[in-house]
Amino acid sequence: MSLSKTEVMGEYQSYMGKRALFFLILLLGTALLASMAVTLGSASLSIKEVYVAIMARFLPDYFESTSYANTIVWGLRLDRILMGILSGMGLAIAGAAMQGILKNPLASEFTLGVSSAAGFGAALAIVLGAGFVGGEYLVIGNAFIFTLIASFTVYGLAKYKGITPETLILAGIAIMYLFSAMTSFLQYVGHAEQVQEVVFWMMGSLGKSSWEKAGIISAILAVCLPYLIIKSWDINALGAGDETAKSLGVNVERTRVISMVLVSLITASIICFTGTISFVGLVAPHITRMVIGGDHRFLLPGSALVGALLLLGADTLARTILAPVILPVGIMTSFLGVPFFVYLFMKRRKVFW
Repeated sequence: MSLSKTEVMGEYQSYMGKRALFFLILLLGTALLASMAVTLGSASLSIKEVYVAIMARFLPDYFESTSYANTIVWGLRLDRILMGILSGMGLAIAGAAMQGILKNPLASEFTLGVSSAAGFGAALAIVLGAGFVGGEYLVIGNAFIFTLIASFTVYGLAKYKGITPETLILAGIAIMYLFSAMTSFLQYVGHAEQVQEVVFWMMGSLGKSSWEKAGIISAILAVCLPYLIIKSWDINALGAGDETAKSLGVNVERTRVISMVLVSLITASIICFTGTISFVGLVAPHITRMVIGGDHRFLLPGSALVGALLLLGADTLARTILAPVILPVGIMTSFLGVPFFVYLFMKRRKVFW
């Protein structure tokens, strides 16, 4: 039974309305959670003091705040909240893009071994004090550079055998185990304090957030995200298979390689500051796909919003659940991610994509 043009348009408008409502709910939810998170913490500040400190920055003639409140709100909380939102967005976008270009629902931004590489770079700096840059940026610089080294090594190995989803995943697994083994070796020869620092870094944390770091991540997202959005049709085509994508005029290898490089850059710029934060890049795209479908024109920005909400929520829980002790946010994202995958496994049964 065929549908009339009016019925088709009605179905399309209903579907677009559902997507718009989903985006609106996520935006409002993130704003509400951020406004709540800024009032939470071990410092003894009332809700009024917190918001007076915020308003005093923009309307100094009408509001007056104490230096203590300004330090807590602007120096410790707001930058951490912004970092959580941006990091969640970046990791979720990277995960959604990787799942699309690799046609694998279990792919994430760490599939290419970048997490293990970053961990090795950080461990190298912490245990041996060796790295590409010095001073306070030693750990950050090492994590960033080794992430890029891993990505280009995976690309080189895959290029040698032909760039396909299978070769990228296999090369990524090989690189992951290589860097994991080298990290384990450094932990074995390191002192107890050094090993503890390495383990804590690999758990992931937003504790060293700053406005400067948030600005760097914002700039990289502003550069990388537009290309991925523009190429969303091509990524959609890749989901139907390489041969189908080629028949539709997609340059499969170039799209896959450039997307991989941008995903690696986004991931590197985040985890060099935060350490390894797992599950956001896996969970956020699946949640978004379950609600609004797999069209990457909407999946990428939708995943970004879901990722921001997830990571901000996880960090808020990490700061408050055992206050004044602050848990690494990577622990909280794992606790949140595992039940979701159990639910996905039980609900979807044989269909996961």
